[in-house]
Amino acid sequence: MRRREFLKAAPALPAAGKPDLPNILFILADDIGYGDVRCFHPASKIPTPNIDLLASQGIRFTDAHSPSAVCSPTRYGILTGRYAWRTWLKRSVLLAYSPAMIEPGRLTVAGMLKQKGYRTAAIGKWHVGMTFTKTDGRPVTREESLLSDSRQIDFTKPITGGPVDCGFDYFFGNSACPTTDYLYSYIENRATVGTPSVQDPGGQFEKGDPLTAYRPGLRSPGFDFENVDVTLRDKSVAFMEEHARTRPDQPFFLYHAMSAAHMPILPARRFRGRSGVGLYGDFVMEADWVVGELVKTIDRLGLARRTLIIFTSDNGPETCVREVRREFGHQASGPWRGLKRDNWEGGHRVPFVARWTGRIPAGSSTAETLCLTDFMATAAAISGFPLPASAGEDSYNMLPALVAKKRSRPIREATVHHSFDGSFAIRQGPWKLMVHQGAGNHNYAKVLPDPPVSEPDAPGQLYNLVTDPAERINLYLERPDVVARLSKLLQKYQEQERSTL
Repeated sequence: MRRREFLKAAPALPAAGKPDLPNILFILADDIGYGDVRCFHPASKIPTPNIDLLASQGIRFTDAHSPSAVCSPTRYGILTGRYAWRTWLKRSVLLAYSPAMIEPGRLTVAGMLKQKGYRTAAIGKWHVGMTFTKTDGRPVTREESLLSDSRQIDFTKPITGGPVDCGFDYFFGNSACPTTDYLYSYIENRATVGTPSVQDPGGQFEKGDPLTAYRPGLRSPGFDFENVDVTLRDKSVAFMEEHARTRPDQPFFLYHAMSAAHMPILPARRFRGRSGVGLYGDFVMEADWVVGELVKTIDRLGLARRTLIIFTSDNGPETCVREVRREFGHQASGPWRGLKRDNWEGGHRVPFVARWTGRIPAGSSTAETLCLTDFMATAAAISGFPLPASAGEDSYNMLPALVAKKRSRPIREATVHHSFDGSFAIRQGPWKLMVHQGAGNHNYAKVLPDPPVSEPDAPGQLYNLVTDPAERINLYLERPDVVARLSKLLQKYQEQERSTL
């Protein structure tokens, strides 16, 4: 990739950072479950050798959680250190033309690290909103996000509110889910790569296979659905190579957000048939390959001791994995109940691996509860940035847990979970309170009937995850003291501006 491409959105680069500041590579998978990765769930039927190797060289968090059970709010939380339910997005996710969700002036991880001298790049799926302009000159509003005719968009106008307006020097990727969300085009900085001019009718990439279905929408000529993650891998590798060659003394922050394994289940041809677990398994293997390619680039460039690498997922696996379980016996959520969109553990408990050679003990693991919102406070601690009161409101510094520093108490006071339909749950220690019935996913019973549990008619759910990790024994009526305590704490977090101490 030519160097000038990375300079378009950053004509004035910050001074080089201190040599001891590490590069940060944050790899985010899409809809990959805890049970998909063998180092977290040895019974997984899908080979994940690269993620497993990364874990053997660093640390596994076995109690890590996305702040939401769906994509957009999780990504907002990662980038801002703040729960997305504090914004106007109270449920569901954004769409391809949804306007910018990150508020103007809000400090992001990228903006923070940029102030510390980092060069910052976002490559892949954004899904936190960008503001497009219509042909009549007006910006697309929230109410117009789902346009019946996306040809109303004027693609000659700059796309604002995206990564390069949120602290990133460079962006290459997609506004939302690359292969299913109405706009099939890459965006570089503030413009589409080619003009979206082909009206794609949507349908199924594999005839008769609903797992490969995608929506109709505008497409840029030449957009290759099957090689999105290969393309994104190429861009990230090129960024790291170019950076190491031209700016060896400046640290970088690379946020790589892949497409796999979001529906449509569409692995590149080179991965088809390799897993033995159908197209879904092949797609997870492609995601594992991407991780391997990015990590190998770091190592090949001699940056292993200077780079913190994080791999995780934005939420639990999609409901399509019920077919995978039925046909192949593969449990994508592992031992946990529930799937993407749910407040049950399978909806938000995610694999989380970190490697920082020389700082993180190899082959270590921790049961410290972590939320992906914690990335901001952790990056602030690593870079020596004092977070203001107006930033990282739900972010805890996990650096002590990363480097296996002994602690007498948990780092987090408690963690709030949030489902697709906007329902809340709160976790503290072994106790998890769900202040609603069911999963928090309005269509869960239709797609995957759930086995019966005790006290199904109670107004809420209370589980002890130490004695009942499968969330089958509802203690809501038996332990009103715990229900009252956690309800009060949840209300406090909801009413005040932050959950950090």
